[in-house]
Amino acid sequence: MPIGYKERKIGTFGFAVIWIGMAIVLAAFAIGGGGIVHLSLPMVLLATIIGSVVIGILMSLIGDIGVEHGLSFPVYMRAPFGTIGTHIPSVVRGITASCWFGINTYFGASAINGILNLLFGFDQWFVCFILFAAAQLVNTALGIKSIERFADLAAPIIIIISCWMYITLSDNATSQGKDVWTWVENPATGVTAFTAFMVVIMANMGFWATLAADMPSLSRFFKAPRNERNWFKRNKSQLIGNIIVMPIVNTFMIAIGAVSYMAVSTSDPIVALQESASGFILGILLLMIVLAQWSTNTSANIIPAATVFSNVGGPKVPFWVGVIFAGIIGTLAQPWSLFDVLNQALLVIGGILTSIVGILFADYYLLRKRRVNVPALYENEGQFKYFAGFNGAGLIAWIVGGICANLLSTYSSIVGFVVGAVLYYVLAKYWWFKKYKQSEMNDPSDEKYLGITVGRDWVLSIDEQEIVNTKVKEKVQ
Repeated sequence: MPIGYKERKIGTFGFAVIWIGMAIVLAAFAIGGGGIVHLSLPMVLLATIIGSVVIGILMSLIGDIGVEHGLSFPVYMRAPFGTIGTHIPSVVRGITASCWFGINTYFGASAINGILNLLFGFDQWFVCFILFAAAQLVNTALGIKSIERFADLAAPIIIIISCWMYITLSDNATSQGKDVWTWVENPATGVTAFTAFMVVIMANMGFWATLAADMPSLSRFFKAPRNERNWFKRNKSQLIGNIIVMPIVNTFMIAIGAVSYMAVSTSDPIVALQESASGFILGILLLMIVLAQWSTNTSANIIPAATVFSNVGGPKVPFWVGVIFAGIIGTLAQPWSLFDVLNQALLVIGGILTSIVGILFADYYLLRKRRVNVPALYENEGQFKYFAGFNGAGLIAWIVGGICANLLSTYSSIVGFVVGAVLYYVLAKYWWFKKYKQSEMNDPSDEKYLGITVGRDWVLSIDEQEIVNTKVKEKVQ
């Protein structure tokens, strides 16, 4: 259901703190390690800032859906994709989260293996991976909250470890005669340098493309002033978090990945840590990484993926089955190999997901002008049923946008967004919505179809709730 005004508890400072926790991601090291092969560290950091700010702007644009109407990502997706079609991009988001679960589990398993190697000489990382994955999945399926509570400490612990790694690895690189700010493994020039620069930008956009699409699910909990028509004032909390806090923290993580590659020829954070410390200190640092990966994996990856799979499967697929699906997909993705090609994978992911972002942008801003018939989103037979539950304009624009993005992979996220937005706008306005009329477009009334801008909380009436409940009961039966 839509989130009302009184239920919105997250302010500007609160979202900034949340972003610090979300952006402390060890996998970001791969972007820095890949970039430093052809570019100097200042150029890698500049490309990172550009990519982070651009994707942060897109997050804020799409996040207005949550701020204005209190709607989550999968609910609003019924508008551009249909009541059934919304499940397709949602599954893509679930698969992406499952892959991130696999990567984080690989880091945690490598850390566990390192601890056991220190204590007992044990060296079987894959056994550690299976056991660590199983422990996280069981913990999530049973709803045990004790590990999740460690998430509040996870971010500061990783920050401390990262600062320590940066200092230690910089000293190691310097001792090898490598100047941290000028050394490049294979310097690129001309067009090749520009291509390498764009790849770093696109990799950063791809890294956060999932959240750019999914931002309404978070932004609907943000405090926002009623009756505020100024877009910037209404989205103040988002803007500070998305285009200031996130780029700063993300750039810091990528800098460590780059320095790690200089010092020990790998951006794998566990290997870099093992090269930087030893004995008791190494054991404690590895343990902290295990706990941090566990706590963040549960809330950021397993639960969202399991929720998607359970929702798509309907009442016959309980949450715990969705958890198992997430674990299987995360393992089959072979994260131990995926990390080595993460930059290339991010170009693919970025193109596919920013096509969705472009479609959302065109649907929400260009076609509906931010006006949404919210009650109809909760009706299976309403205006968003379209043809058998599918919006043909959205599906075609997404497929074509994703293909074009990956044909021009150096510019994948930009191409995906532009092609998705333009194609959806043309197909929807001049074809699909000619056949399937949209009330908020035919009667563009602010009072009827805007949310917090006109002081409205979207709350279903008692009769509307009864209708929804009856349909759910019938579906279950």
